[in-house]
Amino acid sequence: MQSKQMNLDNLMADTDSYLRKLQYSDQTIAAYHSAWNHLAEFMSETGKALYSAHTGEAFAYDMIEKHNGYGNLSQYEKYIIQCVNVLTEFLENGTVKFRRGKIFRSLTGSIGSLMKDYVSYKKDLGVSEETVDGYRYHLGTFLLYLNDHGIVTVEGITPDIIIDYADTTVFASQNVQHMNLCIVKRFLKYLYDTGKLSKEVSHTVPKSKRVRQPKLPSTYSRDEISSMKDAVDRSSPKGKRDYAMLLLTARLGLRTSDVCELKFREIDWERNRISIIQEKTREPLELPLLPEVGEAIIDYIRYGRPVSELPYIFLHVNSPYDRLNRSTLHSIVCQYMRRAGISFEKECHHGPHALRHSLAALLLEKKTPLPVISEVLGHRNTESTRYYLRIDIISMKQCMLDVPPVNPHFYGKGGEADV
Repeated sequence: MQSKQMNLDNLMADTDSYLRKLQYSDQTIAAYHSAWNHLAEFMSETGKALYSAHTGEAFAYDMIEKHNGYGNLSQYEKYIIQCVNVLTEFLENGTVKFRRGKIFRSLTGSIGSLMKDYVSYKKDLGVSEETVDGYRYHLGTFLLYLNDHGIVTVEGITPDIIIDYADTTVFASQNVQHMNLCIVKRFLKYLYDTGKLSKEVSHTVPKSKRVRQPKLPSTYSRDEISSMKDAVDRSSPKGKRDYAMLLLTARLGLRTSDVCELKFREIDWERNRISIIQEKTREPLELPLLPEVGEAIIDYIRYGRPVSELPYIFLHVNSPYDRLNRSTLHSIVCQYMRRAGISFEKECHHGPHALRHSLAALLLEKKTPLPVISEVLGHRNTESTRYYLRIDIISMKQCMLDVPPVNPHFYGKGGEADV
């Protein structure tokens, strides 16, 4: 994947304009510019003419390595890195997330340099920034172990070292241990495949003991979802926004990311259709704009949405009026579940995805064909939709067989079987 590049002055001007649309104060924007000036100096010293995500990352790691680790940076230096992250995010996505934070793992030394090469390799393959941060975190943990044991070159990573390191991960949760060992294994395989490691040692990375137990999708009844919608105070701007978002999730089954990313141009009011490119699968999805949903969106746009030139429909209630993120929508759903008196167990999902599960359960209850449900939920194929068949209790009962009667001679006197 080709990394986006842009003249730094132009990028700073465009980001400045975007932040002003979000109603950031002049003082805050001036602080951003002050931080960006440090980046400009770095680019001038290193002879870089255009800014890219790789440039911002190089700047951050240069600062981190000069101070021997992220933890040794001052609060202002961490703020400078955060401001550079803003430029990168606007360059890559055209937006800036609200309350964004990012901590860099210190990948230093010979092995750390190879780890950074591997992370860049994964980024070029198109993995998400969240996944990239996970790679940095887990590789950083492995690097700390190697440094503590005096391993400074990849040739020092022997099977014994790998096994000893794996033993230290048993104190983590099964999911964290599994992810950590998988990433280390892939990194070592990458080193061997690219000729940076002479011996193939990735096969010596032990398998984690994680056992994935199939969980039933968490669902809520039609009455519970109705009571949750009734719990929304639709007289306030926040209530109008929350109600429309709940309907998009519960009535149309949109994923959280797609609700938060919904834009004006994706709604065809004349045809009463919603047409999006799904954030998770990058596949197109077209759904009917149900009257109840459409009226709720219109009510929010007319009487609840802050004045903003942003293309996103749903924005924060308070300044800066940026688009919402997934964690915010999760909190919104939980808030109205509690307000409606809906109880849920600790293991039971109770966020927006549970409403999506509930829609699937309702469609199954109505005998909707599996391919239709798959199309509504935006699955690539029906295999993903089969996951919901386990909650179709009515259909499963129809598959039950009567237990044949036991021959009376099977039992002996006293209730014991004859032998």
